[in-house]
Amino acid sequence: MSEDRHFVASLMRHVLMYRIPVREAVVNFPKNTGDKSIQAAYHALVHFEADEELRLRDPLYKEEQDDYIEFLANLLEKGQDLPDNIIKGYEEYYEVVNVPQEQGAGGFWKRFMRFLNI
Repeated sequence: MSEDRHFVASLMRHVLMYRIPVREAVVNFPKNTGDKSIQAAYHALVHFEADEELRLRDPLYKEEQDDYIEFLANLLEKGQDLPDNIIKGYEEYYEVVNVPQEQGAGGFWKRFMRFLNI
């Protein structure tokens, strides 16, 4: 479990440093994990991506969100659980129906848009 957390922390930092896009990070998250901290980190990155326009308009919001992602990455890198209030804040998104989708970029964007409920 700690190895997966270190890997997720690395993905999150790569996103913050603009080395990889969010979509690449979320595709590379550990599969079938029961780790609620990793699940919450996944949802935090999806939220990060969804706020792209707001981040461009509001530098203070961008800074706060970057600090939040860095905070999550620091905890995961240490192998620690994310705080319960953060995990509970994302738990409602865990029950996602696994509908088969086409492979490739088109399928990813369909799943991503469905996840965002668009």
